[in-house]
Amino acid sequence: MENNMKTSGTNLEHARAHNRRVVIEAIRLHGELTRAELARMTSLTPQTVSNIVAELEQAGLLTSRQPRRSGRGQPSIPVTINPTSAWSIGIHLDHQTLLLVLVDLSGEVHFRRLVMVQKPQPAATLACIADVLAEMRFFLGAQWQKVLGIGVVMPGPFGVEGISSVGPTTLNGWEQVDIEAELTAISGLPVTLENDATVAAIGERFHGCARHLNSFIYLYIGTGLGAGIFTDGHLYTGHAHNAGEIGHIVVEPGGRACYCGNQGCLERYVSLQAAYEFCGLDPMRALPEDLLQTEPARFTAWIESVTTPLRQAINILESVFDAEAVIIGGMMPAPLLEQMVERLPPLYQSVRGRYLLDMRLKRGMTGSDTAALGAAALPIFDEFNPQFQVLMK
Repeated sequence: MENNMKTSGTNLEHARAHNRRVVIEAIRLHGELTRAELARMTSLTPQTVSNIVAELEQAGLLTSRQPRRSGRGQPSIPVTINPTSAWSIGIHLDHQTLLLVLVDLSGEVHFRRLVMVQKPQPAATLACIADVLAEMRFFLGAQWQKVLGIGVVMPGPFGVEGISSVGPTTLNGWEQVDIEAELTAISGLPVTLENDATVAAIGERFHGCARHLNSFIYLYIGTGLGAGIFTDGHLYTGHAHNAGEIGHIVVEPGGRACYCGNQGCLERYVSLQAAYEFCGLDPMRALPEDLLQTEPARFTAWIESVTTPLRQAINILESVFDAEAVIIGGMMPAPLLEQMVERLPPLYQSVRGRYLLDMRLKRGMTGSDTAALGAAALPIFDEFNPQFQVLMK
Protein backbone atom coordinates (compact mmCIF):
# COMPACT_ATOMS: atom_id res chain seq x y z
CA MET A 1 0.00 0.00 0.00
CA GLU A 2 1.37 3.38 -0.98
CA ASN A 3 2.37 5.64 1.87
CA ASN A 4 0.74 9.06 1.48
CA MET A 5 1.96 10.49 4.76
CA LYS A 6 3.79 13.78 4.27
CA THR A 7 5.44 15.88 6.94
CA SER A 8 5.75 19.51 5.92
CA GLY A 9 8.40 21.87 7.18
CA THR A 10 8.54 25.65 7.23
CA ASN A 11 11.17 27.98 5.82
CA LEU A 12 10.91 30.45 8.71
CA GLU A 13 14.31 30.95 10.29
CA HIS A 14 12.95 30.76 13.84
CA ALA A 15 11.71 27.21 13.21
CA ARG A 16 15.12 25.62 12.56
CA ALA A 17 14.67 23.08 15.34
CA HIS A 18 11.34 21.99 13.89
CA ASN A 19 12.81 21.72 10.41
CA ARG A 20 15.67 19.56 11.64
CA ARG A 21 13.20 17.20 13.22
CA VAL A 22 11.14 17.07 10.01
CA VAL A 23 14.22 16.11 8.00
CA ILE A 24 15.27 13.45 10.52
CA GLU A 25 11.75 12.00 10.61
CA ALA A 26 11.59 11.75 6.81
CA ILE A 27 14.95 9.94 6.67
CA ARG A 28 13.99 7.69 9.57
CA LEU A 29 10.80 6.60 7.79
CA HIS A 30 12.39 6.00 4.39
CA GLY A 31 15.82 4.66 5.34
CA GLU A 32 17.84 6.92 3.05
CA LEU A 33 17.01 9.99 0.94
CA THR A 34 18.82 12.42 -1.31
CA ARG A 35 18.63 16.16 -0.67
CA ALA A 36 16.30 16.59 -3.65
CA GLU A 37 13.97 13.89 -2.29
CA LEU A 38 14.01 15.52 1.13
CA ALA A 39 13.08 18.89 -0.35
CA ARG A 40 10.12 17.36 -2.20
CA MET A 41 8.86 15.41 0.82
CA THR A 42 9.20 18.17 3.41
CA SER A 43 8.22 21.22 1.30
CA LEU A 44 11.48 22.87 2.37
CA THR A 45 13.66 24.76 -0.09
CA PRO A 46 16.70 22.88 -1.49
CA GLN A 47 19.00 25.38 0.22
CA THR A 48 17.31 24.87 3.61
CA VAL A 49 17.60 21.10 3.22
CA SER A 50 21.28 21.35 2.23
CA ASN A 51 22.03 23.51 5.27
CA ILE A 52 20.23 21.13 7.65
CA VAL A 53 21.87 18.02 6.16
CA ALA A 54 25.30 19.62 6.42
CA GLU A 55 24.65 20.54 10.05
CA LEU A 56 23.42 17.04 10.92
CA GLU A 57 26.33 15.38 9.11
CA GLN A 58 28.79 17.54 11.01
CA ALA A 59 27.09 16.52 14.26
CA GLY A 60 27.41 12.86 13.26
CA LEU A 61 23.66 12.21 13.17
CA LEU A 62 23.62 11.59 9.42
CA THR A 63 26.04 9.73 7.21
CA SER A 64 26.37 9.66 3.40
CA ARG A 65 25.77 6.51 1.34
CA GLN A 66 27.04 5.45 -2.08
CA PRO A 67 26.21 8.04 -4.82
CA ARG A 68 23.30 7.28 -7.14
CA ARG A 69 23.98 7.74 -10.85
CA SER A 70 21.04 8.38 -13.18
CA GLY A 71 21.67 10.00 -16.55
CA ARG A 72 23.87 13.04 -16.95
CA GLY A 73 25.03 15.46 -14.31
CA GLN A 74 26.40 15.02 -10.86
CA PRO A 75 25.38 11.83 -9.00
CA SER A 76 22.95 12.21 -6.09
CA ILE A 77 24.28 11.34 -2.67
CA PRO A 78 21.69 9.88 -0.28
CA VAL A 79 22.00 10.31 3.47
CA THR A 80 20.86 8.02 6.27
CA ILE A 81 20.72 8.14 10.05
CA ASN A 82 23.83 7.03 11.91
CA PRO A 83 22.38 4.60 14.52
CA THR A 84 25.21 4.95 17.03
CA SER A 85 25.28 8.74 16.96
CA ALA A 86 23.01 8.74 20.00
CA TRP A 87 21.82 6.30 22.66
CA SER A 88 18.81 5.94 24.89
CA ILE A 89 17.95 3.92 28.01
CA GLY A 90 14.62 2.29 28.74
CA ILE A 91 13.48 1.05 32.16
CA HIS A 92 10.36 -1.03 32.77
CA LEU A 93 9.32 -1.75 36.35
CA ASP A 94 6.32 -3.85 37.28
CA HIS A 95 5.29 -6.22 40.08
CA GLN A 96 7.69 -9.01 39.15
CA THR A 97 10.42 -7.68 36.88
CA LEU A 98 12.84 -4.81 36.45
CA LEU A 99 14.16 -4.56 32.90
CA LEU A 100 16.76 -2.07 31.62
CA VAL A 101 17.80 -1.77 27.97
CA LEU A 102 20.28 0.42 26.10
CA VAL A 103 19.37 1.09 22.46
CA ASP A 104 20.77 3.07 19.54
CA LEU A 105 18.75 5.36 17.26
CA SER A 106 17.53 2.41 15.19
CA GLY A 107 16.14 0.69 18.27
CA GLU A 108 18.75 -2.08 18.32
CA VAL A 109 19.44 -3.33 21.84
CA HIS A 110 23.13 -3.25 22.84
CA PHE A 111 22.75 -3.95 26.56
CA ARG A 112 19.92 -5.72 28.40
CA ARG A 113 19.54 -6.58 32.07
CA LEU A 114 16.51 -8.36 33.56
CA VAL A 115 16.11 -8.54 37.34
CA MET A 116 13.35 -10.59 38.95
CA VAL A 117 11.60 -8.72 41.77
CA GLN A 118 8.57 -9.31 43.99
CA LYS A 119 6.51 -6.28 45.00
CA PRO A 120 9.52 -3.96 44.47
CA GLN A 121 10.13 -1.31 47.11
CA PRO A 122 11.66 2.09 46.19
CA ALA A 123 15.00 2.11 48.08
CA ALA A 124 16.17 -1.35 47.00
CA THR A 125 14.88 -0.90 43.46
CA LEU A 126 16.60 2.46 42.95
CA ALA A 127 19.85 1.01 44.28
CA CYS A 128 19.59 -1.86 41.81
CA ILE A 129 18.90 0.56 38.95
CA ALA A 130 21.95 2.62 39.95
CA ASP A 131 24.14 -0.49 39.77
CA VAL A 132 22.90 -1.42 36.29
CA LEU A 133 23.29 2.15 35.02
CA ALA A 134 26.90 2.07 36.25
CA GLU A 135 27.43 -1.09 34.17
CA MET A 136 25.92 0.63 31.12
CA ARG A 137 28.19 3.63 31.62
CA PHE A 138 31.23 1.34 31.72
CA PHE A 139 29.96 -0.46 28.60
CA LEU A 140 29.63 2.79 26.62
CA GLY A 141 32.79 4.45 27.89
CA ALA A 142 33.31 7.84 26.24
CA GLN A 143 30.04 7.43 24.31
CA TRP A 144 28.06 7.87 27.54
CA GLN A 145 27.97 11.59 26.68
CA LYS A 146 25.81 10.67 23.66
CA VAL A 147 23.01 9.20 25.81
CA LEU A 148 19.92 11.33 25.22
CA GLY A 149 18.15 10.32 28.40
CA ILE A 150 16.18 7.67 30.25
CA GLY A 151 12.59 6.64 29.63
CA VAL A 152 10.78 4.95 32.51
CA VAL A 153 7.57 3.00 32.35
CA MET A 154 5.52 1.98 35.38
CA PRO A 155 1.91 0.90 35.67
CA GLY A 156 -0.49 3.86 35.84
CA PRO A 157 -2.72 5.69 36.38
CA PHE A 158 -0.80 8.53 38.04
CA GLY A 159 -2.24 10.90 40.62
CA VAL A 160 -5.85 9.71 40.52
CA GLU A 161 -7.36 9.56 43.99
CA GLY A 162 -8.89 6.17 44.75
CA ILE A 163 -7.08 4.45 41.88
CA SER A 164 -3.37 5.29 42.03
CA SER A 165 -1.06 2.76 43.71
CA VAL A 166 -3.84 0.46 44.89
CA GLY A 167 -4.98 -2.85 43.56
CA PRO A 168 -3.20 -5.60 41.62
CA THR A 169 -2.27 -3.57 38.55
CA THR A 170 -0.39 -0.75 40.29
CA LEU A 171 2.75 -0.54 42.42
CA ASN A 172 2.24 -0.08 46.14
CA GLY A 173 4.71 2.08 48.08
CA TRP A 174 5.66 4.41 45.23
CA GLU A 175 3.04 7.11 45.87
CA GLN A 176 5.47 9.72 47.24
CA VAL A 177 8.49 8.80 45.10
CA ASP A 178 9.57 11.34 42.47
CA ILE A 179 11.22 8.73 40.29
CA GLU A 180 12.22 11.26 37.62
CA ALA A 181 14.14 13.35 40.17
CA GLU A 182 15.65 10.26 41.83
CA LEU A 183 16.96 8.80 38.56
CA THR A 184 18.21 12.17 37.32
CA ALA A 185 20.24 12.48 40.53
CA ILE A 186 21.62 8.95 40.05
CA SER A 187 22.47 9.24 36.33
CA GLY A 188 22.84 12.94 35.54
CA LEU A 189 20.51 12.37 32.57
CA PRO A 190 17.05 13.74 31.75
CA VAL A 191 14.34 11.27 32.77
CA THR A 192 10.80 10.92 31.43
CA LEU A 193 8.10 8.83 33.14
CA GLU A 194 5.10 7.49 31.25
CA ASN A 195 2.56 4.70 31.59
CA ASP A 196 3.06 1.41 29.80
CA ALA A 197 0.46 1.90 27.07
CA THR A 198 1.84 5.30 26.06
CA VAL A 199 5.44 4.14 25.77
CA ALA A 200 4.40 1.01 23.87
CA ALA A 201 2.61 3.25 21.37
CA ILE A 202 5.77 5.35 20.97
CA GLY A 203 7.81 2.20 20.45
CA GLU A 204 5.34 1.02 17.79
CA ARG A 205 5.52 4.42 16.10
CA PHE A 206 9.32 4.29 15.92
CA HIS A 207 10.02 0.63 15.30
CA GLY A 208 6.79 -1.25 14.54
CA CYS A 209 3.72 -1.41 12.31
CA ALA A 210 2.75 2.23 13.08
CA ARG A 211 5.84 3.74 11.41
CA HIS A 212 3.71 5.16 8.60
CA LEU A 213 0.54 5.92 10.55
CA ASN A 214 -0.40 9.43 11.60
CA SER A 215 -3.29 8.49 13.88
CA PHE A 216 -3.64 5.21 15.73
CA ILE A 217 -4.62 3.71 19.07
CA TYR A 218 -2.35 1.16 20.70
CA LEU A 219 -4.31 -1.18 22.97
CA TYR A 220 -1.74 -2.44 25.48
CA ILE A 221 -2.46 -5.74 27.24
CA GLY A 222 -0.29 -5.88 30.34
CA THR A 223 -1.12 -6.73 33.92
CA GLY A 224 -3.93 -4.25 33.35
CA LEU A 225 -5.23 -2.68 30.14
CA GLY A 226 -4.49 0.75 28.68
CA ALA A 227 -4.38 2.61 25.38
CA GLY A 228 -1.69 4.81 23.85
CA ILE A 229 -3.10 7.51 21.56
CA PHE A 230 -1.53 9.17 18.51
CA THR A 231 -3.54 11.84 16.70
CA ASP A 232 -2.17 13.61 13.61
CA GLY A 233 1.36 12.46 14.44
CA HIS A 234 1.22 13.72 18.02
CA LEU A 235 1.05 11.77 21.24
CA TYR A 236 -2.00 12.59 23.33
CA THR A 237 -1.51 11.98 27.07
CA GLY A 238 -4.26 14.05 28.65
CA HIS A 239 -4.24 16.59 31.48
CA ALA A 240 -2.51 14.36 34.05
CA HIS A 241 -0.90 11.85 31.66
CA ASN A 242 -3.80 9.42 32.17
CA ALA A 243 -5.42 9.50 28.73
CA GLY A 244 -6.11 6.01 27.47
CA GLU A 245 -7.10 4.39 30.77
CA ILE A 246 -9.60 2.34 28.81
CA GLY A 247 -9.26 -0.51 31.29
CA HIS A 248 -11.65 1.36 33.57
CA ILE A 249 -14.43 1.79 31.03
CA VAL A 250 -17.43 -0.14 32.31
CA VAL A 251 -18.45 -2.76 29.73
CA GLU A 252 -20.66 -4.91 31.98
CA PRO A 253 -22.69 -2.94 34.54
CA GLY A 254 -22.89 -4.90 37.76
CA GLY A 255 -20.10 -7.22 36.58
CA ARG A 256 -16.85 -8.20 38.25
CA ALA A 257 -15.70 -5.90 41.05
CA CYS A 258 -12.75 -3.66 40.20
CA TYR A 259 -10.32 -2.06 42.66
CA CYS A 260 -11.24 1.38 41.26
CA GLY A 261 -14.66 1.01 42.92
CA ASN A 262 -16.67 0.24 39.82
CA GLN A 263 -18.04 -3.08 38.64
CA GLY A 264 -17.59 -4.58 35.18
CA CYS A 265 -14.47 -2.65 34.13
CA LEU A 266 -12.93 -3.80 30.86
CA GLU A 267 -9.58 -4.84 32.34
CA ARG A 268 -11.36 -7.23 34.72
CA TYR A 269 -11.97 -9.28 31.56
CA VAL A 270 -9.17 -8.27 29.13
CA SER A 271 -5.75 -8.24 30.85
CA LEU A 272 -3.04 -10.64 31.97
CA GLN A 273 -4.44 -10.36 35.50
CA ALA A 274 -7.82 -11.56 34.25
CA ALA A 275 -6.21 -14.32 32.17
CA TYR A 276 -4.22 -15.60 35.16
CA GLU A 277 -7.33 -15.71 37.32
CA PHE A 278 -9.38 -17.46 34.62
CA CYS A 279 -6.65 -20.07 34.04
CA GLY A 280 -6.11 -20.73 37.75
CA LEU A 281 -2.65 -19.10 37.98
CA ASP A 282 -1.39 -16.97 40.87
CA PRO A 283 -1.41 -13.39 39.45
CA MET A 284 1.41 -12.32 41.79
CA ARG A 285 3.72 -15.12 40.67
CA ALA A 286 2.68 -15.92 37.11
CA LEU A 287 4.58 -14.57 34.10
CA PRO A 288 3.00 -14.08 30.65
CA GLU A 289 4.88 -17.13 29.35
CA ASP A 290 3.14 -19.27 31.98
CA LEU A 291 -0.07 -18.92 30.00
CA LEU A 292 1.55 -21.01 27.27
CA GLN A 293 1.85 -23.87 29.77
CA THR A 294 -1.81 -23.91 30.79
CA GLU A 295 -4.28 -26.31 29.27
CA PRO A 296 -4.99 -25.07 25.71
CA ALA A 297 -8.72 -25.56 26.17
CA ARG A 298 -8.71 -23.40 29.29
CA PHE A 299 -6.89 -20.56 27.61
CA THR A 300 -9.10 -20.83 24.51
CA ALA A 301 -12.13 -20.55 26.78
CA TRP A 302 -10.70 -17.31 28.22
CA ILE A 303 -10.11 -15.97 24.70
CA GLU A 304 -13.72 -16.71 23.80
CA SER A 305 -14.94 -14.99 26.96
CA VAL A 306 -13.16 -11.71 26.14
CA THR A 307 -14.01 -11.28 22.46
CA THR A 308 -17.26 -9.42 23.15
CA PRO A 309 -15.83 -6.86 25.63
CA LEU A 310 -12.76 -6.42 23.42
CA ARG A 311 -14.96 -5.75 20.38
CA GLN A 312 -16.79 -3.17 22.50
CA ALA A 313 -13.51 -1.48 23.34
CA ILE A 314 -12.43 -1.35 19.68
CA ASN A 315 -15.83 0.06 18.72
CA ILE A 316 -15.50 2.81 21.37
CA LEU A 317 -11.95 3.71 20.30
CA GLU A 318 -12.83 3.82 16.59
CA SER A 319 -15.94 5.90 17.18
CA VAL A 320 -14.23 8.43 19.47
CA PHE A 321 -10.92 8.88 17.65
CA ASP A 322 -11.57 7.86 14.02
CA ALA A 323 -7.96 6.67 13.98
CA GLU A 324 -6.42 4.88 11.01
CA ALA A 325 -6.01 1.69 13.02
CA VAL A 326 -6.34 0.07 16.41
CA ILE A 327 -3.16 -1.87 17.24
CA ILE A 328 -3.23 -4.63 19.85
CA GLY A 329 0.01 -5.58 21.58
CA GLY A 330 1.68 -5.68 24.96
CA MET A 331 3.22 -8.26 27.24
CA MET A 332 1.16 -11.23 26.10
CA PRO A 333 3.26 -13.81 24.20
CA ALA A 334 2.90 -13.50 20.43
CA PRO A 335 1.19 -16.91 19.84
CA LEU A 336 -1.49 -16.06 22.41
CA LEU A 337 -2.08 -12.57 21.05
CA GLU A 338 -2.37 -14.03 17.56
CA GLN A 339 -5.14 -16.34 18.74
CA MET A 340 -6.96 -13.39 20.31
CA VAL A 341 -6.77 -11.21 17.19
CA GLU A 342 -7.85 -14.09 14.92
CA ARG A 343 -11.03 -14.61 16.96
CA LEU A 344 -12.09 -10.93 17.05
CA PRO A 345 -13.79 -10.60 13.64
CA PRO A 346 -16.37 -9.60 12.80
CA LEU A 347 -15.91 -6.21 14.45
CA TYR A 348 -18.86 -3.99 15.27
CA GLN A 349 -19.74 -1.33 12.74
CA SER A 350 -18.25 2.09 13.46
CA VAL A 351 -17.00 5.17 11.62
CA ARG A 352 -14.18 2.91 10.35
CA GLY A 353 -16.55 0.15 9.30
CA ARG A 354 -16.13 0.74 5.56
CA TYR A 355 -12.40 -0.06 5.69
CA LEU A 356 -10.81 -3.48 5.31
CA LEU A 357 -10.15 -5.41 8.51
CA ASP A 358 -6.37 -5.33 8.13
CA MET A 359 -6.55 -1.52 8.00
CA ARG A 360 -8.76 -1.25 11.08
CA LEU A 361 -7.02 -3.82 13.28
CA LYS A 362 -3.29 -4.60 13.48
CA ARG A 363 -1.15 -6.84 15.68
CA GLY A 364 1.64 -4.88 17.33
CA MET A 365 4.85 -5.74 19.12
CA THR A 366 4.49 -8.25 21.92
CA GLY A 367 6.57 -9.85 24.62
CA SER A 368 8.31 -8.91 27.83
CA ASP A 369 10.57 -6.28 26.22
CA THR A 370 7.80 -4.25 24.57
CA ALA A 371 7.39 -1.65 27.33
CA ALA A 372 11.14 -1.26 27.95
CA LEU A 373 11.80 -0.67 24.24
CA GLY A 374 8.99 1.86 24.18
CA ALA A 375 10.48 3.58 27.22
CA ALA A 376 13.85 3.76 25.45
CA ALA A 377 12.10 5.44 22.52
CA LEU A 378 10.83 8.25 24.80
CA PRO A 379 14.05 10.34 24.82
CA ILE A 380 14.45 9.78 21.06
CA PHE A 381 10.85 10.87 20.51
CA ASP A 382 11.36 14.00 22.62
CA GLU A 383 14.55 14.87 20.73
CA PHE A 384 13.61 14.10 17.13
CA ASN A 385 9.84 13.99 16.63
CA PRO A 386 8.55 17.14 14.84
CA GLN A 387 6.85 19.36 17.39
CA PHE A 388 4.56 21.93 15.83
CA GLN A 389 4.44 23.94 19.06
CA VAL A 390 7.84 25.31 17.95
CA LEU A 391 6.06 27.28 15.24
CA MET A 392 4.01 29.17 17.82
CA LYS A 393 7.05 30.63 19.60
